[in-house]
Amino acid sequence: MRSFGGSGVLHVQTNAVIIASWLLVLSLKNINHHSYAFSPLLPHLLSNYIIKHVNEGNMKHLPNKDNSNRNSNGNGNSNSIIGMAGGEGGESEWAKALMENSGSVPGTFDKELQARTKGKLAGLNDPSATKKVDQKLSANARLIQWLQKEGDVYLDDASGWGEAPHPMAISTETVDELTNESSGRGLLARRNINQEEELLKIPLSLCITKKSARKALGTDIIPPDINEYLAMACQLIREKFVLGEESFYKPYMDVLPEVNEVNPTFTWSEEDLAFLEGSPVIAATKSMQRKLRNEYNTLLADEGKLCDQYPDVFPREYFTYENWVWAFTNLFSRAIRLRNMKQGETLAMVPYADLINHSPYSGAYLDAREVGDWLFKTGEKEVILYEDCGYRRMEQIYVSYGPKSNAAVALDGFALVPNPFNSVDVTVSIAARSKEMVMAQNSNSSSLLSSIVDVEGSADPLLEEKMEFQKGWVEFPCCADQNPTEMLEYLRFIMMTPEDTMGMPLQDFDYPRTISAANEAAILHYIIEAIQERFIV
Repeated sequence: MRSFGGSGVLHVQTNAVIIASWLLVLSLKNINHHSYAFSPLLPHLLSNYIIKHVNEGNMKHLPNKDNSNRNSNGNGNSNSIIGMAGGEGGESEWAKALMENSGSVPGTFDKELQARTKGKLAGLNDPSATKKVDQKLSANARLIQWLQKEGDVYLDDASGWGEAPHPMAISTETVDELTNESSGRGLLARRNINQEEELLKIPLSLCITKKSARKALGTDIIPPDINEYLAMACQLIREKFVLGEESFYKPYMDVLPEVNEVNPTFTWSEEDLAFLEGSPVIAATKSMQRKLRNEYNTLLADEGKLCDQYPDVFPREYFTYENWVWAFTNLFSRAIRLRNMKQGETLAMVPYADLINHSPYSGAYLDAREVGDWLFKTGEKEVILYEDCGYRRMEQIYVSYGPKSNAAVALDGFALVPNPFNSVDVTVSIAARSKEMVMAQNSNSSSLLSSIVDVEGSADPLLEEKMEFQKGWVEFPCCADQNPTEMLEYLRFIMMTPEDTMGMPLQDFDYPRTISAANEAAILHYIIEAIQERFIV
């Protein structure tokens, strides 16, 4: 490198400061395995630090013994010095920013989290509660070790070669920030997390899927067209109850909750469900109870089914209905649908990732991608998560399970207050009031009024045209704080009369707009009648 001023001083000092600066940065990474995180300010601050010390070194070598800032001809004209002393970019500012952008000692967050959890229990004076927390902490640690060993998943809070410190940690107990209610296990931020930061990568090979179920139970036993939930439920029972300690998924099975920890409504008694009288949850719950029982009998328990055909694979003492309910409790509350797959959507239970709780206000979704970069793909798949918002240290991380009402998430074992997607499904259909049907209804009725009904007045002259547009039932979600605009548009259509059409075809009308005053009145009258018939005795 060419020296300046013929002295070579700048050349030597610049190299020395650059080397010293980078050694300092490398020491942050390697000494005691401390974690660190680069800030965009760090290169700028390093440059200012170098310039500052180079200027100081040059001043020491100027001809004037008093180190005044003069040029070599002694004419008194000031030379420009580009150093910054004590202001922005000064040594104190540099040191402060460096401390703010360096991570904590590995293990500090986990120790603090454990201390907080045990501290809350200390005042309860309940040894069994403390023991239960210790068991959960041990199970969490075994899950982390299993993911690291079997899937090479990086979950350390220290940086590694090419890996940033993992930003999350498992908490045995979390609290919903909006309701201040317990939300069970969850993941917390170890440090401040930026929007769109990559939070995790889990190999799909560690997940429970229909593919893994067929591999575990036998591709000749489990057909390729079987329902995903049924196949995965069978694998969960096999891993948890049949294989037990010998299961490859043992560390994952140990963190899956029991039925009473989740408490989904399809496990409730008739007495408990009675408290929800008038809610659509009751109908959905009873339908689910019938469905679970029928599918269990049809697939496993009935004579000649899997428990009889393959008793070594499906022993009856383990494939009980109680264990079947446990499996579906975990499937409904933890399984996610991965959409970015070549073969289409895939249902999966993703270890560690399924500890993240749901928030209706989150826009983050778990998804899948092929491992590799734009140039080279391995063909393997992994589950990934990018956050849609920033989090502060110790805040709970959330994802979205989708826009679900409380009636839907009650089957998963929880409810949300407030829930912007809470709704009641209203079913609407076109009444097939043809002349023939009206006459048949009247002939089957013993009412005196039925004998004098005007058949022409009761039949719908536009029925055929309406049935061409829409057949069957249509469901519309009705929210408490939103107008059911789509339902109103559909009702305008099915309540059309010849007077409204004035000879025009139905498809020519703009149903988001009011058709006529008579049409709007008919819609409101229809809604009032339906509500009175359903809810008012």
